[in-house]
Amino acid sequence: MKTTLIAILLCSLLCVTAEAETVMVTTRENAVRNDCRFFAPVKFKVLLGDRLTVNGRKGDWLLVSAKGFSGCIHKSAVEERNFATAGRGASLGRTSTDEVSLAGKGFNPQVESGYRTSGKNLNYAAVDEISHLSVSDKKLDSFIRQGGLIQP
Repeated sequence: MKTTLIAILLCSLLCVTAEAETVMVTTRENAVRNDCRFFAPVKFKVLLGDRLTVNGRKGDWLLVSAKGFSGCIHKSAVEERNFATAGRGASLGRTSTDEVSLAGKGFNPQVESGYRTSGKNLNYAAVDEISHLSVSDKKLDSFIRQGGLIQP
């Protein structure tokens, strides 16, 4: 009897498959890095809406894999809950990943309208221009070294 019970328990443990945890990238573009540090070398880039498999955690960093590579990404760049598109836009196929991500962060058409109404004198064109600026990893590394910055 004990042998049968042990065999059943072992079999059930071996047969159970755990679904790997996945997260979704919530920034327009981000980097999965070699080490769990902000200025560690970049292994590969990820884009808004990309899904990553979580293999572990190290403080505020997630050890993830995707696209045949693995590395670290900060928890602030991903969302750990599932996004479900619902409503009219989704049924017509018009809900973009951007909209889902922004809605998940509390930014929706009503909030945007409120900003535009209360901030009529703000220079939104400058914000759009700045959002398109990019700094290469090589230039960033040079800036860190020249400035004698100490990485956390």
